[in-house]
Amino acid sequence: MTRRTAAQEPRFYWRGKTMGGSSAVNAQIAIRGVPAAFDSWAEAGCEGWAASDVLPLFDLIEDDADTGLAPGIRRGGPLPVFRMPADQWGAVDLGLRDAALAAGYRWKSDLNAPEGEGISCNPINLRDGLRVTTNDGYLEPARGRANLTIRGGALVDRVLFEGSRARGVRVRFGDAWEEIEGREIVLCAGAIHSPTILMRSGIGPAAALKALGIDVLHDLPAVGQHLMDHPILRASIDLKPGARAQGADARHTNCCLTYSSGLAGGGERDMIMIAYNHRSLTADGTPAPSGAIGVALYDAFSRGELRLTSADPEAQPVVDENMLADPRDRLRLRDGVRRLAALTALAPLSSIAEAIQFGDSGLSMSAAAALPDDALDEIMLREAGDIQHAAGTCHMTAHEDPRGVVDPDLKVRGVTGLRVADASIMPTDCRANLHFTCVMIGENLARRMRAAG
Repeated sequence: MTRRTAAQEPRFYWRGKTMGGSSAVNAQIAIRGVPAAFDSWAEAGCEGWAASDVLPLFDLIEDDADTGLAPGIRRGGPLPVFRMPADQWGAVDLGLRDAALAAGYRWKSDLNAPEGEGISCNPINLRDGLRVTTNDGYLEPARGRANLTIRGGALVDRVLFEGSRARGVRVRFGDAWEEIEGREIVLCAGAIHSPTILMRSGIGPAAALKALGIDVLHDLPAVGQHLMDHPILRASIDLKPGARAQGADARHTNCCLTYSSGLAGGGERDMIMIAYNHRSLTADGTPAPSGAIGVALYDAFSRGELRLTSADPEAQPVVDENMLADPRDRLRLRDGVRRLAALTALAPLSSIAEAIQFGDSGLSMSAAAALPDDALDEIMLREAGDIQHAAGTCHMTAHEDPRGVVDPDLKVRGVTGLRVADASIMPTDCRANLHFTCVMIGENLARRMRAAG
């Protein structure tokens, strides 16, 4: 359970516990992080993570039939990139596209192109109508390798050490606990569970670990701190009958608008709007008659934390996202709400709606946009959701900066033989859906480990 903002009660937080992790349950959005975001990682001392270092890795990941024939662009990678043809878009997709163009936003045909912003088709991990996860793209083709063992149904308790060197993991399969040893250990349990494994292993804030009866191996206060996610607010749309999504296979989103707010130090492409042709499926498997457009902050400054509740590996941590705590985030999201209100008033969107309101507030979008800042902030804190994009809880810092959890080689500080490779290592926001950046992180670490022998 996770608390989104200080004004909300905790709610369920989705994670994918299967081969391929959350790529098996996400929205399949295949968006690269923004190049300027990676340059900011490098400027902070994270060597080897600048745009010039990581963009070639994204090229290798992708199999993009639409743009892959252009010089220097991507074809033949393990993960497909597909864009739904516009004649198969839903009414909200088309409405957001046409309203944004009418308002002066530009069309960006390839959202993953390094430059530019505007209205785009969401690239997704789809081939022949089927989701392609990291398991499908990476593990299935490698199953026959003699040096690879894949075992499912695992629950990792902790990393095992000899002195300060990691030697293996304690893991349960079914009812039996085993110790599996390795020359080097890499945690890839995501931004929620990689830090919990570290803390159960004795790596984390010493006082908190001692209070739970965990022997402290290395006092590393940053473990579980620095958590970030993407706060989102929605214009809820009661769709007219002719605009409602049809059939259980109707895709919920194909269209988005990326833009730079230019406010409060937000970086390039710090904001996004997302079309939702439907919000959920009904009991009979058909789309609900409502849609939405979300506006989200994709370069958040607010930081939350994750706290271990028990040394029991079955126990879930307490997560406080602390979204919108930073006034710079509230300022930019207020501007986003007002931009969204202006778009929903335009004919391409107003004509498909019986009513449009601000989330579940009972206010129209225009009424919400007209509120004074403090009053709008109060509603935003109540209404804000996240996009299940947890990151930063084992964040990376420069080799000489001990305040982070891992160094630029993704080695955990204070011990040897242990690394982390998932969204938890992100030092700041990648300004995109996390999936492709997580894959890039794995590719980058694989090359570093291979070079190190």
